[in-house]
Amino acid sequence: MPTSQSADTEPPPRLLRRWEIDAPEGVSRVAAGHGRRCWRADTAGGAFFLKEYAEPVRRRVLFQHTVTTALDEAGLPVLAPVPARGGRTLVTAAGRGYVLYPWVGGRGRGGLELTFGQCESLGELLGRLHAALDGLTPPVQQSLLVPTPRAADAAAAVDAMLRDVPGDGGTDFDALTGRRLRERRELLTEFAGHQPPEIEVSTVGHLHGAFHAGHLRYGGAGNVTAVLGWDGLTTGPVAGEVVRAAARLFACEDERGLDLDRVQAFVRGHRSAFPLDAGQIQSAVHREWWERLCDVAPLRHRYLGEDGTGGRGLAALVTWWSAQLDRTLDAFAAPYAAVYADVPGDSPAYG
Repeated sequence: MPTSQSADTEPPPRLLRRWEIDAPEGVSRVAAGHGRRCWRADTAGGAFFLKEYAEPVRRRVLFQHTVTTALDEAGLPVLAPVPARGGRTLVTAAGRGYVLYPWVGGRGRGGLELTFGQCESLGELLGRLHAALDGLTPPVQQSLLVPTPRAADAAAAVDAMLRDVPGDGGTDFDALTGRRLRERRELLTEFAGHQPPEIEVSTVGHLHGAFHAGHLRYGGAGNVTAVLGWDGLTTGPVAGEVVRAAARLFACEDERGLDLDRVQAFVRGHRSAFPLDAGQIQSAVHREWWERLCDVAPLRHRYLGEDGTGGRGLAALVTWWSAQLDRTLDAFAAPYAAVYADVPGDSPAYG
């Protein structure tokens, strides 16, 4: 193991010997999320990815390993952890946890780079993952109370931020900040009566939890070679994950909002592998829009320089989505409407 690396960036000495792999010819630090350390280990037999957990929740990590191993064995593009000597997938050293994976090649691609056929294939892949998770994991209770954010609370937070923005005499950026905050405040007032219900009937199950472009790797033919990011494994409404994934994958970084043609292809692909119904999809669209409307953390981060982004992408998308709410409800549900169109008396309705 290289000695040129500092002690705070290399894994503990002899750690990799706990796996039955060739001696590493080189170990290099890999960019990872905040507070996490990861490395690439190159050996004569191939490359590996070593992930560190500062404070691993053993039961949660091992459940994740059971799931990803089963998905890998089912032929899905999911990486199973490499068992260490003795069969353990979570190895501890100096109070920290370590997991080894095969190194995956391929490249990342943004959702807007995909053809419509690739968008449909990607949606089908998410549907196949949902179907496999449904069969491989314990049942999830069907009644899930998903707390709904309050417009009044979000408006109060915006008002508090506005008090911190200089008025006359401030910079151009201060003026822009004030304008963006007032725009959000007006939207929260205008749409205060559009809050989704607290409890909705929906198909629930285990979910990937973070299905977006940053966790997807593609091969040369445009096929997905790996779905990464399984630390976010969670439970919840399946339709919610479909809508969240589409909103993150196919959001434009300007006034165009969402690429609804790609959204429809993605939802159509998911429907082919894990059918839901139009009502569930539209309810999920309603909730995702509402949660973005009430999530002021991106504004706080973008304009006031505070940490955190709220996890829901560009704040500018909220304005477009609010103006196009009916259109997005129809667009997300269109692939389902096409299925029901030829069934008399069985056309789903939202409301």
